[in-house]
Amino acid sequence: MALRIHFIIHEDYELPGAYEIWAIKHGYRVAYSRIYAGDPLPQAIDEIDMLIVMGGTQSPLTTKVECSYFDSKAEQKLIKLAKETGKMVIGVCLGAQLIGQALGGMVERSPEKEIGVYPIYLTDKGEDNPFIKHFGHELMVGHWHGDMPGLTAEAQILAYSAGCPRQIIRFAPWVYGFQCHMEFTPELNELLIQHSEVDLAKANDFAYIQTAKQIRNQNYELMNQMLYVFLDKITDHYQHHLN
Repeated sequence: MALRIHFIIHEDYELPGAYEIWAIKHGYRVAYSRIYAGDPLPQAIDEIDMLIVMGGTQSPLTTKVECSYFDSKAEQKLIKLAKETGKMVIGVCLGAQLIGQALGGMVERSPEKEIGVYPIYLTDKGEDNPFIKHFGHELMVGHWHGDMPGLTAEAQILAYSAGCPRQIIRFAPWVYGFQCHMEFTPELNELLIQHSEVDLAKANDFAYIQTAKQIRNQNYELMNQMLYVFLDKITDHYQHHLN
């Protein structure tokens, strides 16, 4: 079965990276809503198996007055519908925050702003989770955020970092939020660096912000490989569930 993957992309420098590489490698049917370019959100949820909502500079609380091309309420409605109809939903950074908001949580400021590559640590529930336990207790991953997802009554925190207590959240059996960025590649990071000069110039003032040089010198292959295994596991389980 060729899974149908739909990406919602909020900015031209917050691209799917390793998520897209994985989907194309598997020969899945890939579609996009590049909302920064005026693309509409998908209209038929039954034509999607996995919805992947990417990051952006916005917040779930951002209004259309503040960002004319970003309709937070419409995205939240789509996420909730995807969850209720048993679709896989993966949220990254802003995408994770939108999931929490759609399901009844409230986005919050992270205790620390994080930009660069820092370790996350699995909680007990994370180490028991069949989809991510292969990460091991500690894994170096990418970060580029100042907020974090709100929690629902059913949410399980699977991973945290020194700067943020909510790095990976299981919202439902097929719904996962990644505040962290395991999709980073050197090419994607160059785009982010170009759009983050102000934050990176303040690296010495923050505990968890690296310089552009430090970010460029990181190795992203292991986090990408760990992400691919997660995606393989959740999609295999999903397909067996359908059968």
